[in-house]
Amino acid sequence: MTQHDILILSAYIASGLLIGLFLQKIIMPMIARLAAKTSIKSDDLIIQTIRKWVIPWFLALGVYLGLKQLDLESRFYFWIENGLMIFYIFSGTMIIARVVSGMIKIKAAGSDTVIPSSSIVSNIVIVIIYCIGLLIILQSQGISITPVLTALGVGGLAVALALQPTLSNLFAGLQLISSGNFNRGNFVKLSSGEDGFIEDITWRSTTIRAMSDHMIIVPNSKLADMIVTNYHLPQTQISFVVEVGVGYNSNLDYVEKITKEVIKETLQESESGVKDFEPVIRFSAFGESSIKMKAVLRVNEFSDQFAVKSDFIKKLLVRFNKEGINIPFPTRTVLNKTDISVD
Repeated sequence: MTQHDILILSAYIASGLLIGLFLQKIIMPMIARLAAKTSIKSDDLIIQTIRKWVIPWFLALGVYLGLKQLDLESRFYFWIENGLMIFYIFSGTMIIARVVSGMIKIKAAGSDTVIPSSSIVSNIVIVIIYCIGLLIILQSQGISITPVLTALGVGGLAVALALQPTLSNLFAGLQLISSGNFNRGNFVKLSSGEDGFIEDITWRSTTIRAMSDHMIIVPNSKLADMIVTNYHLPQTQISFVVEVGVGYNSNLDYVEKITKEVIKETLQESESGVKDFEPVIRFSAFGESSIKMKAVLRVNEFSDQFAVKSDFIKKLLVRFNKEGINIPFPTRTVLNKTDISVD
């Protein structure tokens, strides 16, 4: 390679680099600003993903065009063209995989869909796209993909027989997702007693974050056979009960009125309370030392009930003391044996 050839190659490489920099730093930000004004989030994702590849694309094109100007053997040109084709197909595959995976997450975040944003969905989509990209690369190089597909079919059967437990978890996970009853962020309670927020559904297991912030790992096949209560379906709002006892000498109508006022005050002051909820009071039983009363409150999510319940109990105690409403202690009448007369 002569000095003149080096200058030509350098000029093409520099030109490709400058064009890539111009497009990435000037043109793409302008397009991104226009896309940001739209309500569609997917166009922002597409532009952001493509922007990272602008410089490598034009730099590779500059190297290819520069080498085309040199007096090389024909076999080298063949390798260069194939290498450039493989690079563009591979980069396009990566872009499509990232965009499609991102769109699934955007779709799940934007509405209550039956396709939750879990890693099992994204991973399966990415694997399928990469497999298609690999087959396109093989086909572009003149390699017949029919024997490859045949080998994959026979090999897949052997793998399926050897990995039955793993595949059982995989298909159970897909069944859980397709049912639409398990989405990330939902609060669930299992029939085995564990409860928490669904963090992710992977190819093997479902991760649940408990209220104590520790993780519960449940195999998908086990979860599919359990009775599961989802506190986010059909809606996230939940009603809960606080039980209170009042003295037998209390005016129950007045007790009900005061308790409802405290419930409304608590829900109005709390960010988690349902503002338009009409309080419900039910007297449920004659207790040993008090009349049992159940107060029903409503909050936006399952985890909100604990803070609201605490506030309600504190406010109710202060209000009962102010109104002279007695919450009696449990009492027992104890008879000494010596006090009992025996005929």
